[in-house]
Amino acid sequence: MTDRLEAYRVQAYNTAKLSENKMHDDTVAKRFGFSGGLVPGVDVMAYMLHLPVARWGRAFLERGLIEARFVKPVYDGEITDVTATESDGVLSIEVESRGELCATGSALLPASAPSFSIADYSETAAVAERKPVSITSYEPGKWLGTIPRVWAGEDASEYLTDVRETDAIYAREGLVHPGLLQRVMNKVLVDNAILGPWIHAGSRMQLLAAGASGDELTARAKVTGNYEKKGHRFVELDALLVANGRTALAHCQHIAIYQPREQAAA
Repeated sequence: MTDRLEAYRVQAYNTAKLSENKMHDDTVAKRFGFSGGLVPGVDVMAYMLHLPVARWGRAFLERGLIEARFVKPVYDGEITDVTATESDGVLSIEVESRGELCATGSALLPASAPSFSIADYSETAAVAERKPVSITSYEPGKWLGTIPRVWAGEDASEYLTDVRETDAIYAREGLVHPGLLQRVMNKVLVDNAILGPWIHAGSRMQLLAAGASGDELTARAKVTGNYEKKGHRFVELDALLVANGRTALAHCQHIAIYQPREQAAA
Protein backbone atom coordinates (compact mmCIF):
# COMPACT_ATOMS: atom_id res chain seq x y z
CA MET A 1 0.00 0.00 0.00
CA THR A 2 1.27 3.47 -0.90
CA ASP A 3 0.40 6.57 1.11
CA ARG A 4 1.20 10.16 0.22
CA LEU A 5 2.29 12.40 3.08
CA GLU A 6 1.18 15.99 3.36
CA ALA A 7 3.53 18.08 1.20
CA TYR A 8 5.92 20.51 2.84
CA ARG A 9 6.43 23.90 1.17
CA VAL A 10 9.25 26.30 1.97
CA GLN A 11 10.59 29.51 0.48
CA ALA A 12 14.20 28.52 0.02
CA TYR A 13 16.86 30.65 1.65
CA ASN A 14 20.51 30.80 0.70
CA THR A 15 22.20 30.76 4.12
CA ALA A 16 25.67 30.85 2.58
CA LYS A 17 25.69 34.02 0.45
CA LEU A 18 28.64 35.36 2.43
CA SER A 19 30.42 32.05 2.95
CA GLU A 20 33.87 31.12 1.73
CA ASN A 21 32.25 28.82 -0.83
CA LYS A 22 31.56 31.18 -3.71
CA MET A 23 29.28 28.62 -5.38
CA HIS A 24 26.66 30.36 -3.23
CA ASP A 25 27.52 33.74 -4.78
CA ASP A 26 25.39 34.74 -7.79
CA THR A 27 28.26 36.03 -9.93
CA VAL A 28 30.56 33.06 -9.39
CA ALA A 29 27.80 30.44 -9.69
CA LYS A 30 26.88 31.82 -13.12
CA ARG A 31 30.41 31.02 -14.31
CA PHE A 32 29.60 27.39 -13.66
CA GLY A 33 26.38 27.49 -15.65
CA PHE A 34 23.90 28.17 -12.83
CA SER A 35 21.27 30.92 -12.70
CA GLY A 36 22.54 32.22 -9.37
CA GLY A 37 24.03 31.24 -6.04
CA LEU A 38 23.02 27.77 -4.87
CA VAL A 39 21.11 27.07 -1.66
CA PRO A 40 23.47 24.69 0.20
CA GLY A 41 22.72 21.01 -0.29
CA VAL A 42 22.87 20.48 3.47
CA ASP A 43 19.99 22.95 3.83
CA VAL A 44 17.97 21.27 1.07
CA MET A 45 18.53 18.04 3.02
CA ALA A 46 17.22 19.83 6.11
CA TYR A 47 14.02 20.58 4.17
CA MET A 48 13.82 16.88 3.26
CA LEU A 49 14.27 15.81 6.89
CA HIS A 50 11.05 17.57 7.84
CA LEU A 51 8.85 14.82 6.39
CA PRO A 52 10.35 11.73 8.09
CA VAL A 53 10.39 13.61 11.41
CA ALA A 54 6.74 14.58 10.84
CA ARG A 55 6.01 10.91 10.12
CA TRP A 56 7.96 9.23 12.95
CA GLY A 57 8.73 11.99 15.46
CA ARG A 58 11.56 11.67 17.95
CA ALA A 59 12.07 8.02 17.04
CA PHE A 60 13.42 9.12 13.65
CA LEU A 61 15.89 11.49 15.34
CA GLU A 62 17.13 8.56 17.43
CA ARG A 63 17.50 5.88 14.74
CA GLY A 64 16.22 7.06 11.34
CA LEU A 65 18.01 6.59 8.03
CA ILE A 66 17.91 9.13 5.21
CA GLU A 67 19.59 9.33 1.83
CA ALA A 68 19.62 12.36 -0.47
CA ARG A 69 20.97 13.10 -3.93
CA PHE A 70 21.02 16.63 -5.32
CA VAL A 71 20.35 16.75 -9.05
CA LYS A 72 19.52 20.41 -9.80
CA PRO A 73 20.04 23.63 -7.86
CA VAL A 74 17.57 25.22 -5.48
CA TYR A 75 17.82 29.01 -5.61
CA ASP A 76 17.30 31.68 -2.98
CA GLY A 77 13.71 32.86 -2.61
CA GLU A 78 12.20 30.13 -4.78
CA ILE A 79 9.14 28.24 -3.57
CA THR A 80 10.28 24.68 -2.96
CA ASP A 81 7.99 21.69 -2.47
CA VAL A 82 9.04 18.56 -0.61
CA THR A 83 6.80 15.54 -1.19
CA ALA A 84 6.92 11.93 -0.04
CA THR A 85 5.08 8.70 -0.60
CA GLU A 86 5.31 5.79 1.82
CA SER A 87 5.41 2.21 0.64
CA ASP A 88 6.35 -0.78 2.82
CA GLY A 89 7.74 1.54 5.50
CA VAL A 90 9.99 3.51 3.13
CA LEU A 91 9.45 7.16 2.27
CA SER A 92 10.39 8.16 -1.27
CA ILE A 93 11.16 11.88 -1.13
CA GLU A 94 11.33 14.47 -3.92
CA VAL A 95 12.21 18.15 -3.89
CA GLU A 96 10.84 20.32 -6.69
CA SER A 97 11.45 23.98 -7.45
CA ARG A 98 10.73 26.05 -10.59
CA GLY A 99 8.88 22.99 -11.94
CA GLU A 100 12.11 20.94 -11.88
CA LEU A 101 13.13 17.94 -9.82
CA CYS A 102 16.00 19.22 -7.66
CA ALA A 103 16.64 16.37 -5.21
CA THR A 104 15.57 12.80 -4.59
CA GLY A 105 15.92 10.64 -1.53
CA SER A 106 14.47 8.06 0.79
CA ALA A 107 13.97 7.60 4.52
CA LEU A 108 12.97 4.77 6.81
CA LEU A 109 12.79 3.93 10.49
CA PRO A 110 14.80 0.81 11.38
CA ALA A 111 13.61 -1.26 14.33
CA SER A 112 16.79 -0.30 16.16
CA ALA A 113 19.85 1.84 15.57
CA PRO A 114 22.89 -0.09 14.32
CA SER A 115 25.90 -0.21 16.60
CA PHE A 116 29.00 1.82 15.82
CA SER A 117 32.08 1.98 18.02
CA ILE A 118 33.65 5.41 18.43
CA ALA A 119 36.97 3.63 18.86
CA ASP A 120 36.80 2.49 15.23
CA TYR A 121 36.86 6.13 14.09
CA SER A 122 40.13 7.92 14.65
CA GLU A 123 39.88 11.16 16.62
CA THR A 124 41.83 13.63 14.48
CA ALA A 125 42.25 17.37 14.82
CA ALA A 126 41.60 19.65 11.87
CA VAL A 127 44.80 20.82 10.19
CA ALA A 128 46.63 23.62 12.01
CA GLU A 129 47.05 25.59 8.78
CA ARG A 130 44.77 25.16 5.81
CA LYS A 131 46.39 25.10 2.37
CA PRO A 132 44.82 25.50 -1.08
CA VAL A 133 42.94 22.33 -1.98
CA SER A 134 44.68 19.65 -4.02
CA ILE A 135 44.35 15.91 -4.54
CA THR A 136 46.57 15.37 -1.49
CA SER A 137 44.14 17.29 0.73
CA TYR A 138 41.75 14.35 0.61
CA GLU A 139 43.88 11.28 -0.01
CA PRO A 140 41.96 7.99 0.23
CA GLY A 141 42.51 6.39 3.63
CA LYS A 142 43.31 9.73 5.28
CA TRP A 143 41.58 10.61 8.56
CA LEU A 144 40.16 14.13 8.90
CA GLY A 145 38.70 15.96 11.87
CA THR A 146 36.76 19.16 12.44
CA ILE A 147 36.94 22.20 14.67
CA PRO A 148 34.39 21.54 17.46
CA ARG A 149 31.12 23.42 17.03
CA VAL A 150 28.20 24.20 19.33
CA TRP A 151 24.74 25.44 18.38
CA ALA A 152 22.75 26.58 21.41
CA GLY A 153 20.35 29.34 22.38
CA GLU A 154 20.14 32.02 19.69
CA ASP A 155 22.40 30.06 17.34
CA ALA A 156 20.09 27.05 17.49
CA SER A 157 17.00 29.21 17.01
CA GLU A 158 18.58 31.10 14.12
CA TYR A 159 19.43 27.82 12.40
CA LEU A 160 15.81 26.62 12.62
CA THR A 161 14.67 29.94 11.14
CA ASP A 162 17.28 29.79 8.37
CA VAL A 163 16.21 26.32 7.22
CA ARG A 164 12.54 27.30 7.54
CA GLU A 165 11.86 24.50 10.03
CA THR A 166 8.29 24.58 11.34
CA ASP A 167 8.33 21.46 13.54
CA ALA A 168 8.29 22.50 17.21
CA ILE A 169 10.03 19.33 18.42
CA TYR A 170 13.53 20.86 18.33
CA ALA A 171 12.77 23.90 20.48
CA ARG A 172 10.29 22.05 22.69
CA GLU A 173 12.63 19.15 23.52
CA GLY A 174 15.96 20.97 23.16
CA LEU A 175 17.19 18.75 20.33
CA VAL A 176 19.80 19.18 17.61
CA HIS A 177 18.30 19.38 14.14
CA PRO A 178 20.04 16.63 12.10
CA GLY A 179 20.65 19.13 9.33
CA LEU A 180 23.35 20.56 11.61
CA LEU A 181 25.14 17.20 11.46
CA GLN A 182 25.28 17.66 7.71
CA ARG A 183 26.84 21.09 8.21
CA VAL A 184 29.53 19.45 10.32
CA MET A 185 30.14 16.98 7.47
CA ASN A 186 30.76 19.92 5.15
CA LYS A 187 33.22 21.26 7.70
CA VAL A 188 35.31 18.11 7.29
CA LEU A 189 36.21 19.53 3.88
CA VAL A 190 36.31 23.22 4.79
CA ASP A 191 38.32 22.86 8.01
CA ASN A 192 41.11 20.94 6.26
CA ALA A 193 41.73 22.86 3.01
CA ILE A 194 41.10 26.21 1.35
CA LEU A 195 38.48 25.38 -1.24
CA GLY A 196 37.34 27.24 -4.31
CA PRO A 197 33.68 26.97 -5.33
CA TRP A 198 32.43 23.45 -4.54
CA ILE A 199 29.18 21.45 -4.44
CA HIS A 200 27.63 18.95 -2.02
CA ALA A 201 26.38 16.11 -4.26
CA GLY A 202 24.70 13.69 -1.87
CA SER A 203 24.63 12.04 1.53
CA ARG A 204 23.49 8.99 3.45
CA MET A 205 22.93 9.53 7.18
CA GLN A 206 22.05 6.88 9.76
CA LEU A 207 21.02 8.59 12.98
CA LEU A 208 22.14 6.83 16.14
CA ALA A 209 20.95 9.12 18.95
CA ALA A 210 19.13 12.42 19.32
CA GLY A 211 21.60 15.21 20.01
CA ALA A 212 20.88 17.91 22.57
CA SER A 213 21.06 21.63 21.89
CA GLY A 214 24.43 22.79 23.19
CA ASP A 215 26.27 19.55 22.41
CA GLU A 216 29.82 20.02 21.12
CA LEU A 217 29.77 18.42 17.68
CA THR A 218 32.73 16.97 15.81
CA ALA A 219 33.25 14.58 12.91
CA ARG A 220 35.71 11.71 12.66
CA ALA A 221 35.96 11.14 8.93
CA LYS A 222 37.89 8.81 6.67
CA VAL A 223 38.35 9.64 2.99
CA THR A 224 37.00 6.68 1.02
CA GLY A 225 37.19 8.09 -2.50
CA ASN A 226 38.88 10.79 -4.57
CA TYR A 227 38.33 10.65 -8.32
CA GLU A 228 37.54 12.54 -11.51
CA LYS A 229 34.23 12.14 -13.35
CA LYS A 230 33.09 14.24 -16.32
CA GLY A 231 35.69 16.89 -15.53
CA HIS A 232 34.70 17.21 -11.86
CA ARG A 233 36.84 16.05 -8.94
CA PHE A 234 34.86 14.19 -6.29
CA VAL A 235 35.63 13.27 -2.70
CA GLU A 236 33.77 10.69 -0.63
CA LEU A 237 33.79 10.54 3.16
CA ASP A 238 32.75 7.96 5.74
CA ALA A 239 32.32 9.53 9.16
CA LEU A 240 30.97 9.27 12.65
CA LEU A 241 29.38 12.42 14.08
CA VAL A 242 30.16 12.67 17.78
CA ALA A 243 28.69 14.73 20.63
CA ASN A 244 30.95 15.90 23.45
CA GLY A 245 33.69 13.47 22.44
CA ARG A 246 31.79 10.42 23.65
CA THR A 247 28.34 9.91 22.07
CA ALA A 248 27.91 8.76 18.47
CA LEU A 249 25.02 10.74 16.95
CA ALA A 250 25.17 9.60 13.33
CA HIS A 251 27.05 7.60 10.74
CA CYS A 252 27.38 9.60 7.52
CA GLN A 253 28.57 8.99 4.00
CA HIS A 254 29.08 12.27 2.17
CA ILE A 255 29.89 13.02 -1.48
CA ALA A 256 31.08 16.39 -2.76
CA ILE A 257 32.51 17.89 -5.93
CA TYR A 258 35.49 19.74 -4.50
CA GLN A 259 36.76 20.98 -7.88
CA PRO A 260 33.88 21.47 -10.33
CA ARG A 261 34.34 21.94 -14.05
CA GLU A 262 33.57 25.49 -15.19
CA GLN A 263 30.75 25.71 -17.74
CA ALA A 264 31.25 29.18 -19.15
CA ALA A 265 33.74 31.98 -19.35
CA ALA A 266 33.69 34.56 -16.58
